[in-house]
Amino acid sequence: MYAIGCRADKAPACARIREIKGRPGGSPLPLLAADLEQAARAVRLEAAPERLLEVFWPGPLSLLLPALPGVAPEARSGDGLAALRVTSHPLAGRLAALAGFALTASSANFSGGAPAARAEDLDAALLAALARSGGDVGLLAASAPEDEPQGGAPSTLAQPLAGAEGFALRLLREGAVSAKALAAAGFPVLT
Repeated sequence: MYAIGCRADKAPACARIREIKGRPGGSPLPLLAADLEQAARAVRLEAAPERLLEVFWPGPLSLLLPALPGVAPEARSGDGLAALRVTSHPLAGRLAALAGFALTASSANFSGGAPAARAEDLDAALLAALARSGGDVGLLAASAPEDEPQGGAPSTLAQPLAGAEGFALRLLREGAVSAKALAAAGFPVLT
């Protein structure tokens, strides 16, 4: 799978990614972190139940959490939330760790287009736009063994909601982590 990204605290680079992809203004760039420590520098982790993080991170569960001030506006919603996950992908995790801050994690395609799983699937116009963008926006290609499928379901996106009886999860997009798996882990799921 190919991705386009930058450090999530670099507003000019985040703005270029949004522009290159043609991503709508009300659709923030998703984030990925190498580990919980890095995630805690981008979002308020205390807004999620600790057990949820223990069970599903690292992994394909993105949580909508309050962004900390350093996160670029392009990676925050109008109400100050960011969609972040701790990645289980070794290369993406290492890259985030080396970068020193959470990264934007957007597929290498124009907004609304199909993600590129193979080099030949990359849009030539997207590659040209990336080449013109300068050095702080990059393309990441993660190779896998031939017998391992490329791509797959997107991450699940959920928002933890605190209530009198504990946390529930508002499911915004079901993906690789099913609503059934979230419920089985003890989190009521609201759709």
